[in-house]
Amino acid sequence: MPELPEVETVRRGLADRLESFEIAEIEVCRARAIASPGGVERFVAGLKGAMVGAWSRRGKYLMAQLEPNRGSWGVHLRMTGQFQWHATPAAPCSHTRVRFWNQNNEELRFVDLRSFGEMWWIPEGNDLDSVMTGLKRLGPEPFSDAFTGAYLKQRLKGSARPIKTALLDQSLVAGVGNIYADESLFAAGIPPLSPSGKLTIEQLVRLRDELVNVLHISIGVGGTTFSDFRDLEGVNGNYGGQSWVYRRSGQPCRKCGTPIIREKLSGRSTHWCPSCQR
Repeated sequence: MPELPEVETVRRGLADRLESFEIAEIEVCRARAIASPGGVERFVAGLKGAMVGAWSRRGKYLMAQLEPNRGSWGVHLRMTGQFQWHATPAAPCSHTRVRFWNQNNEELRFVDLRSFGEMWWIPEGNDLDSVMTGLKRLGPEPFSDAFTGAYLKQRLKGSARPIKTALLDQSLVAGVGNIYADESLFAAGIPPLSPSGKLTIEQLVRLRDELVNVLHISIGVGGTTFSDFRDLEGVNGNYGGQSWVYRRSGQPCRKCGTPIIREKLSGRSTHWCPSCQR
């Protein structure tokens, strides 16, 4: 599933490509891609004829303002959703879910292999989280002033769940998933199975700092591609080639040479170095 750096990469690509993009036509190829009330018909009516304005991101959600005063367009890529830009007509693949054209017949295409991705139209004057209800459950953004070591200490007080599991909880911190949880724990020198509530404030401050650093690095190289992720132009993210532990089980640690361990934790693959993280 795309995590914060990948979704931010997509946001930037959409903001660049769709500047002054007026939605002239829409084709919904799979109705389940539309999650907002009123289904396909209301979604198409809400977006058709609108000018796409500024894009924002909250956790793994994307939102665009629709002008003039046409509400908002929300997107969640889920596991395999991706946008493609087609400057000239091209036949859609079998996994195409929604298509958008402008007056010049340029196309923005939403392709989703697993079909879990969702889109919403939020009418003008409505709060985003009244329609995109998942927004209500999100914790602070990693880059926000609210996300601190002290915040983590307070939220994790008395918790016995492993810190890796806690980091995947979107109500604790928005946008973090498996890749960057593993990478930040390695950078902070914290074993992923450590009980969250027993970590010291010093460890949590270090974890917060390393998580923010890892996310900044990944955004700078366009995110991570291990399977499905591509940006708007079809380019892979480059962070995967420099990961410290993620998807490196059995390989020598880049710091100490100890083989990287892989284990299932809360249903997710977890990677760490038993020497550097102890």
